[in-house]
Amino acid sequence: MIRGDPTETKTAGGRAVSARTIALIMGTIVALVLLGLLSVRLLKGRGLGLWRLADLGRAVLDSRSVASYPQGNFTDVVFLHHSVGRNLIEQGGIRNGFAAAGFSFWDHDYNWEGLRYPDGRRAGYSYVIPDEDTDPDGLARIFAQRAYGLPLNALSGLLQHEVIAFKSCYPASGILSDEQLATYKSHYLSIRDVMDQHRDKIFIVMTPPPLNPVETSLEAAARARAFADWVKSDEYLRGHPNVFAFDLFDALAESDPALPDANMLREPYRLGADSHPNQKANEAIGPVFVDFVLKAVERYRGMARPPASASGP
Repeated sequence: MIRGDPTETKTAGGRAVSARTIALIMGTIVALVLLGLLSVRLLKGRGLGLWRLADLGRAVLDSRSVASYPQGNFTDVVFLHHSVGRNLIEQGGIRNGFAAAGFSFWDHDYNWEGLRYPDGRRAGYSYVIPDEDTDPDGLARIFAQRAYGLPLNALSGLLQHEVIAFKSCYPASGILSDEQLATYKSHYLSIRDVMDQHRDKIFIVMTPPPLNPVETSLEAAARARAFADWVKSDEYLRGHPNVFAFDLFDALAESDPALPDANMLREPYRLGADSHPNQKANEAIGPVFVDFVLKAVERYRGMARPPASASGP
């Protein structure tokens, strides 16, 4: 006769507690201790406050649920963006496109918007993007963070997912000098060094969208084109098989060098002086982006991948 579950432990009150429940309690305690150890550092950091600590706590407590989505076949996607990405998702049918392909698609907006689940619901927390900064220097700062097994910072949150897409917003296309262009490249090279260390992930690097003609110059726009061309070039991508570049800039920018708005947000895709691409642009580009990611996943699945700890080609 079976007299009880051997995985159960009796409490002082005589009630049975399963090993799974004990493990969950212990995991929660460990997470809270880790957050406590980090709290002083967080509260002393520039621009850091209690709400950020609260967001990290919620992210840790939700990490078990988030970790249940990846299946080891690169069908779990997260997209880090700001307002241009939000419009692209909502007007370009991106969430439905990934769902139709059997993928789970998450996205992360400004911290106050935070993370959204694959069904579009707000998770109620963010991965705490430092200073809300997704410009090239901000992205480099994220990728310079230490990777933890729990989402204790932005990088560790993103690394919970299998496919990580990210982009800067259109202000990054205001490249005012050759020195600034060189700095951008330096930031993306440092980002690439980190992506090389995570061959168990696929990274989709999106080039920044172009600026409206009223917000830029021919010289700055030409440098923005040069940066986008470099990101998608063999110079940046060759030898880094888990890194793919989606050229959002080229998809949105005027390509005729003879026109006065060359390398700027093309006329059919703009509304007044706004640099946000309009609905027509998003409807055209959304399905293209989904297809690009699906093909990148298919290509990487077919490669003989080195161990996740590999640090270079």
